[in-house]
Amino acid sequence: MQTFKDDVSGKLTQRPAMKAMLAFLKSRRSGGTVVIIDDVSRLARGIAAHLELRASIAKAGGILESPSIEFGDDSDSQLVEHLLASVSQHQRQKNGEQTKNRMRARILNGYWVFKAPSGYLYQRVSGQGRVLIRDDKVSCVIEEALEGFASGRFDTQADVARFLQDHPLYTKDASGLVRRQRVADLLRSPVYAGYVEAPDWGVSLRKGQHEGLIGFEVFQKNQDRLNGVNRTPKRSNLNEGFPLRGYVCCAVCETPYTSCWSTGSHGRYPYYLCQKRGCEMYGKSIRRDDLEGAFEALLLTVKPSASLFKVARAMFEELWDRRMSQGKVQAKALASQLAKIEKQVAQLLERVMDARVPTVIAAYENKIEALEKSKLLICEKLGSQGAPKSTFEKSLERAMEFLSNPWNLWSSGRLEDRRTVLKLVFAKPLYYNKNTGYRTADLSLPFKMLGQNIHGENLMVRSRGLEPPRVAPQRPQRCASTNSAMTAYDKTLLLKGILNRE
Repeated sequence: MQTFKDDVSGKLTQRPAMKAMLAFLKSRRSGGTVVIIDDVSRLARGIAAHLELRASIAKAGGILESPSIEFGDDSDSQLVEHLLASVSQHQRQKNGEQTKNRMRARILNGYWVFKAPSGYLYQRVSGQGRVLIRDDKVSCVIEEALEGFASGRFDTQADVARFLQDHPLYTKDASGLVRRQRVADLLRSPVYAGYVEAPDWGVSLRKGQHEGLIGFEVFQKNQDRLNGVNRTPKRSNLNEGFPLRGYVCCAVCETPYTSCWSTGSHGRYPYYLCQKRGCEMYGKSIRRDDLEGAFEALLLTVKPSASLFKVARAMFEELWDRRMSQGKVQAKALASQLAKIEKQVAQLLERVMDARVPTVIAAYENKIEALEKSKLLICEKLGSQGAPKSTFEKSLERAMEFLSNPWNLWSSGRLEDRRTVLKLVFAKPLYYNKNTGYRTADLSLPFKMLGQNIHGENLMVRSRGLEPPRVAPQRPQRCASTNSAMTAYDKTLLLKGILNRE
């Protein structure tokens, strides 16, 4: 005697337990094996599936019996059997409709009803049922990945996948890998911004009852990047073995260096080389240690003097206070913009009610959906116009820690950290000559500003053997509050270049 149990939908015929039962019947060569079911619904919950399984059991030599119904070949027995199978199908469909309606009603109220996404757990809350809460073990990792893609720290989805793959806290799939599709789902899911939607059920994007890992503005930036809007230039040829590939260029033809591994008698050796035909440096290999060693020496020179940070602190504090005072003005402007959008939505709704052409109605609905997303973004900005995300001291400390010595971040060895250094320290690619070394580096705005003291002299540490940087003439006007040659406009640019990138 064998017992077979199934937990798969009864509308299907290809169920594991059902396959096992049919295989068992076929293995008994004598035939005449009795198959007992306690109810017709236990065999199948669909008339077509019922008839198919009935025929399969008979073909395998089985005899179907049940204590609740007598299976016969006469017309009356078949009518009762088919009626009971139809009733089972109706019950299954009705249960499915009721479940779907309950789930749809719940998601309309902002509750996520599907499987808890990575970074969240379900917790039962009194009066609300099961609600998503942050999974502290994983949520911080996903938050860093999503914000990193929005800020440009990660150029591509592959960079995000590599970051998650290397992080020990992030859960991998059964094969121990982070698939590209999984990364795409993370970036496109509004759940991580604290919103829910179910387009297949006609539920548009709305505020959820759970806490988001990122803001809606960050989520929208990710969608823009995924859709090709304001996308950071891709440098897919950078890799762990050659972090400067694609960024350092040949000083003769200004073509980015490529890289390769050369096999010798004692092993493999890494090289950078110029592959521009016609260039006098074409095909001439540069040892990786030479090029990267010179770069590290150059990076060590990008270190403002300690005395200059006292001036920078006073400047930052003044601009911080100015930004805080501008918050109220921005809040009023956002409120006015929100009222304008709500008026537009009301007007479009009236037009939808009067429209009769399906294409016109669809166009109005698409416009309303776009305006609703704009409303969500404005509402989030209004909510964040109060206290800043971080204190002045904490923000300044993080910014100054990087500015004081970017070498520390580069020396971590992580590809993402090294790409961050390349983006934040240098405004343009670097040019290297095998014989003379690096040209003068074009530093980004924060390092240019901090490389000048109050008298217009350059206070950036300089290493021997490198071409001295060219310093632009300084404007003579001074800012009385900081005794600095920088104007208010310069300081504003500097604040945007540093504090916004923390």
